[in-house]
Amino acid sequence: MEDYLRKNFAVEHKRPSEEALRRWRRAVSVVKNPRRRFRMVADLAKRAEADRKRINLQEKLRVALYVQKAALHFIDAGKRVQYKLPEDVRQAGFGIGADELAFVVHSHDIKSFEDHGGVEGLAKKVSVSLTDGVVPTNIPLRQKIYGYNQFAEKPARSFWMFVWEALHDLTLIILMVCAAVSIGVGIATEGWPAGMYDGIGIVLCIFLVVLVTAISDYKQSLQFNDLDKEKKNIVVQVTRDGCRQKISIYDLVVGDIVHLSIGDQVPADGVLISGFSLSIDESSLSGESEPVNVTQQRPFLLAGAKVQDGSAKMLVTTVGMRTEWGRIMVTLSEGGEDETPLQVKLNGVATVIGKFGLGFAVLTFLVLTIRFVVTKALHGEITDWSVSDALILMNFFATAVTIIVVAVPEGLPLAVTLSLAFAMKKLMSNKALVRHLSACETMGSATTICTDKTGTLTTNHMAVNKIWTCGRTIKIEGNQSEEVLQSSITGEVFNILLQSIFQNTGAEVVKGKDGKNNILGSPTETAILEFGLLLGGAFKIHRKESEILKVEPFNSEKKKMSVLVSLSNGGGHRAFCKGASEIILKSCNKIINADGKAEPLSGEQKKCITDVINGFACEALRTLCLAFKDVKDTSKVDSIPEDSYTLIAVVGIKDPVRPGVKEAVKTCLAAGITVRMVTGDNINTAKAIARECGILTDDGLAIEGPDFRDMSPQQMEETLPKLQVMARSSPLDKHKLVTYLRKEFKEVVAVTGDGTNDAPALHEADIGLAMGIAGTEVAKENADVIIMDDNFTTIQNVTRWGRAVYINIQKFVQFQLTVNIVALMLNFISACVSGSAPLTAVQLLWVNMIMDTLGALALATEPPHEGLMKRPPIGRDVAFITRIMWRNIIGQSIYQLIVLAILKFDGKRLLQLSGSDATATLNTVIFNTFVFCQVFNEINSRDMEKVNVIRGIFDSWLFIMVVVSTVASQSIIVELLGTFANTVPLSWDLWLVSILLGAGSLIVAVILKCIPVEKGKEAATTTNHDGYEPLPNGPDMA
Repeated sequence: MEDYLRKNFAVEHKRPSEEALRRWRRAVSVVKNPRRRFRMVADLAKRAEADRKRINLQEKLRVALYVQKAALHFIDAGKRVQYKLPEDVRQAGFGIGADELAFVVHSHDIKSFEDHGGVEGLAKKVSVSLTDGVVPTNIPLRQKIYGYNQFAEKPARSFWMFVWEALHDLTLIILMVCAAVSIGVGIATEGWPAGMYDGIGIVLCIFLVVLVTAISDYKQSLQFNDLDKEKKNIVVQVTRDGCRQKISIYDLVVGDIVHLSIGDQVPADGVLISGFSLSIDESSLSGESEPVNVTQQRPFLLAGAKVQDGSAKMLVTTVGMRTEWGRIMVTLSEGGEDETPLQVKLNGVATVIGKFGLGFAVLTFLVLTIRFVVTKALHGEITDWSVSDALILMNFFATAVTIIVVAVPEGLPLAVTLSLAFAMKKLMSNKALVRHLSACETMGSATTICTDKTGTLTTNHMAVNKIWTCGRTIKIEGNQSEEVLQSSITGEVFNILLQSIFQNTGAEVVKGKDGKNNILGSPTETAILEFGLLLGGAFKIHRKESEILKVEPFNSEKKKMSVLVSLSNGGGHRAFCKGASEIILKSCNKIINADGKAEPLSGEQKKCITDVINGFACEALRTLCLAFKDVKDTSKVDSIPEDSYTLIAVVGIKDPVRPGVKEAVKTCLAAGITVRMVTGDNINTAKAIARECGILTDDGLAIEGPDFRDMSPQQMEETLPKLQVMARSSPLDKHKLVTYLRKEFKEVVAVTGDGTNDAPALHEADIGLAMGIAGTEVAKENADVIIMDDNFTTIQNVTRWGRAVYINIQKFVQFQLTVNIVALMLNFISACVSGSAPLTAVQLLWVNMIMDTLGALALATEPPHEGLMKRPPIGRDVAFITRIMWRNIIGQSIYQLIVLAILKFDGKRLLQLSGSDATATLNTVIFNTFVFCQVFNEINSRDMEKVNVIRGIFDSWLFIMVVVSTVASQSIIVELLGTFANTVPLSWDLWLVSILLGAGSLIVAVILKCIPVEKGKEAATTTNHDGYEPLPNGPDMA
């Protein structure tokens, strides 16, 4: 079976090939309800059509951007489209309509743009101040006139759509026809109302099955709708009413002033107000990979483009479906998401079992029919047929169809969806947003986590702790820092230090809604700016002292930020740079002395400064150097100098380790997951933090990115097993590490990332984990999971849930296969021996609901327990239905069949039943015992190896609810609905017999779990029931 599944039902968890997706679809057969079974499966035809639409849209946009733009220069102004100002726009106080605004930006019509007065003219026409932004009170009016920033989406499916979908089950349709015939024939032969009970019983049961199925599916769809909306939500920084604030992309309106920085997605169409070195990637819109430089001469920005470099402010001109991105977004949602490997594999399991079930159903019908015909022949009645005979044959057929209902486990693939939906909802409440369903599964197999340091292992709440300048190290302690620093250095040095802090920063001091000043920027920038304010500096005053000419923002390649400013009072130009200590130190050939004068930097001084940097780093401080250079040639304003700087100071920033990280790392190591720190920080800082977190051990290895880059394949093979820390790494180093671990070491790699340049590594990894707070939109778009609180403990929680999903599905499969085997064999054996099936169509439908929808609810939604993180990761290609599962399935099936067979063939004597209703009572006891066997086996299935299956049972309220409701419903069916369900009320002692025989499966489970199971050749490297690889032991444990 495993070989068949691997051959036909294996897909990659990330970016599966078209051929693999088509192969498993061709292999699926015996499907009762295609509409429901394949609801969560990608529609390849729709997807192909959506791709064609998207390519057409991109082609049209490319024409608009590159052809129409050139053509506009040759079009006579008189022939341009003349827009008339709509009356509702005029009455609202605006001077330009939505369509005209959209045309100007979309067509890049610079002539029309200038005719409207440029960005200032457009701002005036949409009634907005370029400094204060939109006034909140007129936001509803703007939304009414210019539209909402929302894209057209398919309306959510109503509950009745799910009811209609559930009714498309072929077997249920056949049973409804059988019920209708049964009612008609029954009334004709037995009269009203006795003749209608059997048929009505089937109809009521079908109604219940459809209702429960529809409710379960509808609730799942609501969960996925909420998650989809959250995935598309982007937080945007705007200025409104003079205050800088963060809002949802859905709340953006025409006239908003949006702030953009590296890695952001342009949230709407607009025009540039101001900015530095702004480079935009429009490949998602036009398909062109060349970045576009946005300047005052080319000020147009299109929604959906990504900021590749620089920073800017933009005025929003067009929102929602009037943007090209809005039209493209509609096509992106077509076709659905790729199915997960578990969904595909369980479609295979359902196909295999369905074929067996179909065969047994046909055999059962043939055996029952042949026995009936032979019996009539033996009694000489072969030519004597009545309506009641036809009714008997109809009941045989209904029983056979119901066996197919039970035997084809349609719920298996859907149980994966249910489990994933439940896990994703729980993870969402635990600060993890799963963007791709398959990531939830794959995290259960993760063998390596490559994690960032800053913000993930540390708190990201940074503060300057120490500063070295003019040969002195000064500890920063609260409000006394200004006096201590001023008494230690001259006023000249103090002023140039404040200049370097306030001029060369990517952060801003802005007024918040509460009227207080807030610092907006990265944690490192915020820490330095806070330090400058602590020293008595004033952000706005220092910024007014000079004009910024050019900015080179910080990026993870250069590991520095530079700025060129023009000093006031004809002071010439000055460049400031700050960044990674050793990189800035290399670019310095001078140092500022105690008198504020620049003097040559000697080799001995460099060594002394390097010792200071290493000393700070060994105290787990992030180190940065600040430097400046006076530029004599004022004609060159397009470039910032790269060398010959004067060193001002070395700054040590404290970023404490997050609470709980050490325990989370320890848990991962105990679970067989290697944790590697990959950071851009100094190696000594990285080692200090790694030791504090428990990542770096005595025999572990810490290296720098440049050394890793230069390694040969042989050196890598020797180094990687021991590698625990990589410092001063670039995004390319991270990508190379991930690729090598996956391809050469066959590891399942999870990697964290926050920057735009981390996108390739996030894309390459088995599971890309983007940071929700520090992460850019580009990083999030390439990730599989977004860690909303940037916390490593959340990553460990995602791993725990990933394992829980896999185990829960295995539990459900074990439970369902047991019910399948027993129901099939019981009816078949009984048909062969006695000529009748002990379980009627109504009873089998009820059993089907217990094992399908309710069983999935109970077992597929159990929360993870601590034991999951005390075993190794799930292997890549292990058998899904393991030998331990088969042991439990076969053992329980044998027990149940023996018990039910004894009751069927010798139950009257053993239970001392007599009288006219003895047969009906016995059949009720058999039905009752069969149901209680499943109830107790459901409890057994909570753990496939451990004897104590009650542990943690009350942590899963859903499991308790399902078991209680099953028992309560069974009592009602037996005691009150006998007319429809072909049961009779039972005495308390017969109830006790049924319960005790069902509970016997608990004892059988204990005996089965004591039977050792040999490892199969397909899982030769595994020891546990779920195919986990064994944990390393001895000195290799670390």
